[in-house]
Amino acid sequence: MINPLKIPEMLSQANQMQEEMQRKLAQTVVEGTAGGGAVTATMNGKKELLKLHIEPSAALSLTGGQPDVEMLEDLVVAAVNDAGRKADAAIQSSVQGILGGLKIPGLG
Repeated sequence: MINPLKIPEMLSQANQMQEEMQRKLAQTVVEGTAGGGAVTATMNGKKELLKLHIEPSAALSLTGGQPDVEMLEDLVVAAVNDAGRKADAAIQSSVQGILGGLKIPGLG
């Protein structure tokens, strides 16, 4: 049973946990790649894209040295999605670490 007199203390602790998690997520950096490293997307744990690196060779098609924009677009999407999955895993890990194994539906 929850003691009503402890609710302000519990809310304060919840706010501190949320602030700590936001700091950790901002500091967490993950990389996603596509095309064997032709495109690399760097993202933080808040799923903000920090950097996108494209190898110059990724912009050229294998025939004739003409730009293959459609393939490059696909590689960028794949690299960003890969980074997003890795960010999700980092978020999940951070949430579990902060909650110390506490099972809360929808959070892990």
